[in-house]
Amino acid sequence: MQQQNTIRNKRSTNRLGLLALALGLLCSAMPSHGQVSSYGDKQTGEEYGNELPAVLKGAAIDQHLNTTLPNVPFVDETGKPVNTADYFGKDKPAVLALVYFKCPMLCSEELDGLVQSLAMVHLDPAKDFNVLIISIDPTDTPADAAKKKALYTRRYARPGTEGGWHFLTGQQASIDAVTKAVGFGYVKIPSTDGKTTQFAHASAIQLLTPDAKISQYYLGVEYSPKDLMLGLVESSDHKIGSPVANILTYCYHYDPHRNKHSLIVARVVQFGGMITVAGLGGFMFLMFRRDLKLGRDHALTRKDEDNT
Repeated sequence: MQQQNTIRNKRSTNRLGLLALALGLLCSAMPSHGQVSSYGDKQTGEEYGNELPAVLKGAAIDQHLNTTLPNVPFVDETGKPVNTADYFGKDKPAVLALVYFKCPMLCSEELDGLVQSLAMVHLDPAKDFNVLIISIDPTDTPADAAKKKALYTRRYARPGTEGGWHFLTGQQASIDAVTKAVGFGYVKIPSTDGKTTQFAHASAIQLLTPDAKISQYYLGVEYSPKDLMLGLVESSDHKIGSPVANILTYCYHYDPHRNKHSLIVARVVQFGGMITVAGLGGFMFLMFRRDLKLGRDHALTRKDEDNT
């Protein structure tokens, strides 16, 4: 009898622990009004309901499948002048990512996702395909590009493939030619102090055939290694894929000078937290019902035993 009570007490303690965890997640998922007030009544951008802020309406991605990447000049991470055509025409497809090297948030997530996915693909940069990381910021320098290449090739951790990673910087005309061909929209957001510049843009990578035609788009910051592997194989055979659903992840950072904050990323986090809370709530409800049923069954069993 005492052992059964101890077991029921432990179950109740576990349920209460799960309840506390759920409440904690709910608090983290919901906006913290007290914190917002203490920082000067920060707002969540010029956004209402599910509408995008005006600045993000120019940061869409139009999928220009079968469009040829223009041959324009850039500078690689060593400071060497190059052209985009230098990385094609050798029976190798290419992975293209448009980012900027001083990005404070999403660009790093995008490149991390790309590296993690390519690490599980049984093809090697330089030998089987090229990776082109092109900056959309004309103020980025070859030194900035070299730092990023060193960081991500070290994370990729596959010696001998460094020659397949190309981090390029260039002038505005070259950047405009590439982004227009890819359909990559972005908006420049100068800071109020005039010292820093950010870009509102969506996150995506593209695959290109050996003759520099866009064959596939992958949107977001995480990419399926299986899909990426298949896409590279099909791109090497000059096959053009199909458009994918435009579910975009935006890079749009909080500006402390304007008291504006990105609602896009914040809402994703809140939504994920609410889903987790709902799942835990459902689990706890089922467990509480199960415990009550077991308690009733046990009480009935004891009553029958006492009657006998």
